[in-house]
Amino acid sequence: MRFKDRTDAGRRLSSRLHDLQGEAAVVLGLPRGGVPVAAEVARALGAPLDVILVRKLGVPFQPELGMGAIGEDGVRVVNDEVVRAAGVEGAELAAVEARERAELERRAGRFRRGRPRLDLTGRTAVIVDDGLATGSTARAACMVARAHGAARVVLAVPVAPPGWEARIGPVADEFVSLETPGQFFAIGQFYEDFTQVDEDEVVALLEAAGIERPPVAMTADSRGAGGRDGADDPPAIDEDIVVMAGPVRLGGHLSVPETATGIVLFAHGSGSSRHSPRNRYVAAVLNDAGLGTLLFDLLTVDEELDRANVFDIELLGRRLADATAWLRAQPEASGLPIGYFGASTGAGAALWAAAEQGAEVAAVVSRGGRPDLAGPRLADVTAPTLLIVGGHDDLVLELNRSAQAQMHCETQLLVVPGATHLFEEAGTLDKAAAAARDWFSTHLAPTTHLVG
Repeated sequence: MRFKDRTDAGRRLSSRLHDLQGEAAVVLGLPRGGVPVAAEVARALGAPLDVILVRKLGVPFQPELGMGAIGEDGVRVVNDEVVRAAGVEGAELAAVEARERAELERRAGRFRRGRPRLDLTGRTAVIVDDGLATGSTARAACMVARAHGAARVVLAVPVAPPGWEARIGPVADEFVSLETPGQFFAIGQFYEDFTQVDEDEVVALLEAAGIERPPVAMTADSRGAGGRDGADDPPAIDEDIVVMAGPVRLGGHLSVPETATGIVLFAHGSGSSRHSPRNRYVAAVLNDAGLGTLLFDLLTVDEELDRANVFDIELLGRRLADATAWLRAQPEASGLPIGYFGASTGAGAALWAAAEQGAEVAAVVSRGGRPDLAGPRLADVTAPTLLIVGGHDDLVLELNRSAQAQMHCETQLLVVPGATHLFEEAGTLDKAAAAARDWFSTHLAPTTHLVG
């Protein structure tokens, strides 16, 4: 079977997926070539369309040979056999990964234009590409969808080599391919027109499909006292901005409700950025409760290429402190108390910055964090601090208990039952976000002075 082009392939593939009509499905195209195929599938199913972002890790001296892939939310798949056979050293692998992760984050901003990714929680993720060769990228995509809460993962391609299901493994629940020819050399051999898809075409297809911007799901017990419906009280400011941290320009996103009672700055973990889906979800919960949020990249793209910077807590802490000083000078933040939310290594940076003399940080929340990385500065933190850890994240839980014992400020350790490090289990991120909201709502609330 040969396809005229990717649109033709998508239409034919749709005929094998009609049983998904009526399901809570989301169609996810692998950029760039998979998006035109996925657009046809989404149209046929009447399902929303988004991209699922992964990057191949190519052998340094032979980039076309994949030694693994990375995806959003820190997902990483490495083919150890290829790494060993190619003689790739650890430092070389780290350099390739840092470069590709920077490109992944760039694409997230380029394709979605500030819109959040579609929520996959409890839904069927239909991952579509224009074909499958080695399978490393598709496997990483399936793992990303799982990490984002998909209840079911379907991997669908027009063409794949025999035995392709085994290459993907149990990370997918269902495999669909129109053709699995024995003489398989390259995906392009099965297309009459296999012209490269450019980024503008991807953006146009996503916009034409009308990417959803779903409201944050807030239940009665997760909204808490004083919560409000963000749909009725949208942020007065909700836009991408440039954050100045000293002389460094960093990409960021600022959301400030009309009657905000405080602003929370997010310090992301290693390999993450302002596009982190989990932090964006927590930020939306805080916005709904009347709190402003600033998500920004702690490092520039060039800085991220040096992997040592990702774990330089002093550098990250100073960058956060500089960004805080900049934010305080903005009219949107005038007079508002400031809080820090840190995830993973970002928690160490948040506590490092909170311990700075004159920091005046009103509250800190750590989710799955490494507060121990703040070292001796823990004893100097005065801001009330909430440490949220997954009940199944054993090592990090012990590190948090040890860090709490070194702190002299108001602290609370909250263990979320059933959660692992990334809080990817059903309902666990909701609990962490609700706890953070309540902590900030309490400690960032304006002080009322009674006059006798």
